Amino acid sequence: MDRSRPTVRQIQYFIAIAETLSFNQAAKRLDVSQPTLTTQIVAFEEALGLQLFERSRAGTILTAVGRDLLPNARRVIEELQGLIDQAASGSRGPAGTYRLGVTPTLGPYLLPHILPALHQRYNVLKLSVREGAPRDLEAGLANGEHDLILTPLPVDDQRLTVAPLFREPLKLVLPADHRLVKRKNINRRDLAGEFVLTIDEHHHFHQQIEQLCVSLGAHLRRDYEGTSLDTLRHMVVMGMGIAFLPALYIRSEIHRPDELRVTTLRGGAVERTHALAWRASSPARGLFREISDVIRSLVVRDLADDLVPIAARKSRSG
Repeated sequence: MDRSRPTVRQIQYFIAIAETLSFNQAAKRLDVSQPTLTTQIVAFEEALGLQLFERSRAGTILTAVGRDLLPNARRVIEELQGLIDQAASGSRGPAGTYRLGVTPTLGPYLLPHILPALHQRYNVLKLSVREGAPRDLEAGLANGEHDLILTPLPVDDQRLTVAPLFREPLKLVLPADHRLVKRKNINRRDLAGEFVLTIDEHHHFHQQIEQLCVSLGAHLRRDYEGTSLDTLRHMVVMGMGIAFLPALYIRSEIHRPDELRVTTLRGGAVERTHALAWRASSPARGLFREISDVIRSLVVRDLADDLVPIAARKSRSG
């Protein structure tokens, strides 16, 4: 007997359960009843002649064949959405909702400068923003959880297109009573033996500061690692150490020079490079290239005092 062909809705239901590993949570996400969801998944499995999930009282897990099919299922939905968005853009410009991943040490301080302009330019385009550590963002982009990400370099996955946007200086921040506060110029050798604060090791920012400490002969203070840049700033104010903070964070959050001294370390740039990245296979890759150009132009227009724009060039992976 011929099997029924799978439907787009069944593929969407399969992806939702695979991502939540819960029929109940997937039903809530999809705004359908759990019996409806279960019926459609059974029909999907029968159409494929495969068992996609193992169900027990302990929970739901993907079978091996289910794991193998998940990337293809995501590509089917992505290609369909790309077709719909392309058709819509013919009359009203780029449309649809895209999932943007950002790091917590950049997103809150950059997005207010770029999202209004992007909305004005693409008034029917929506960006759903989610924060995460760079390595989680990269993995999430590769497996389809995100459509594009704003992240510091390096990005190593060869399946991704990477468009460098700008370099962001990391500025030296000292407590008001520090021995170097009155020094006009602070050189790298002046920080030998200093205790440097940073955020926890799950962030790329931590690794960068750790490498910097090695080059300076400074000590990374592991017993007092912050959970955010705000926490880091408060610990510096309390005299627990010195820190390097991103220029956009300083622009946004540090307004009382009597609490801290913010300066540039002489003797070599201390900075990080940010990029926009997307899957090379994404149907929206043309739009994402355009967005990267818009972000660069906004940096030149509004943030050139704090950031160093990177001229547009051919992105890695095309």
